[in-house]
Amino acid sequence: MIYFRGCTAREKETGIAEATENLLKRAGIDYKILDNENCCGSVLFRTGFREDAQKQVQKNMEDFNGETILTSCAGCYKTLKNDYDDVDVIHITQLLEDKIDELNLSKKDIDVTYHDSCHLSRHCKEYDAPRNVIKKIANLKEMENIKEEAICCGAGGGVKSAFPDLADKIAESKLEEIEKTNVEYLLTACPFCKLNLKDKSSAKVLDITEFISEVL
Repeated sequence: MIYFRGCTAREKETGIAEATENLLKRAGIDYKILDNENCCGSVLFRTGFREDAQKQVQKNMEDFNGETILTSCAGCYKTLKNDYDDVDVIHITQLLEDKIDELNLSKKDIDVTYHDSCHLSRHCKEYDAPRNVIKKIANLKEMENIKEEAICCGAGGGVKSAFPDLADKIAESKLEEIEKTNVEYLLTACPFCKLNLKDKSSAKVLDITEFISEVL
């Protein structure tokens, strides 16, 4: 198995990659990382640079060499699943759902809410794995709009990179829902979402992997 960290977790939200590797080791899962990991091409695909994106695909397929790819980034997961051919890819929340008992975690009396990232939820129809993991370790308080009805954080699809002001404006609607839950933590399964919400919410914003590592 290759743990494909993704650009955001590798370069900006490094705590996500560190937490993910910590959990993989704790669960006794064999994995490796690529020394010269390339971008998956997600932003290139979303912003119309398909020729450049395909070049990234070719580079990565040579490195993947038929192995299962694990990603902690919802954007990478969606890209590898939907824009690549014949890639066996799994998101960290799906793996944790299967391996959660092996981590020997005890449930904490902590109130959290979960933000459905567009890439993982609407685009890939993965709503349950993150929730099943969270319910094992904390009290999940849902927002008003969830799953396929969830409000976007404003960061994905290249919006944060190309239109930062628009990304902030979209985030305002999301933040109103978050505040109504009155929780200690806002959990995500997407580095883009964490990046766009972490300095705006009164709740502490963490990736699910970071939260698990924090409460271990």
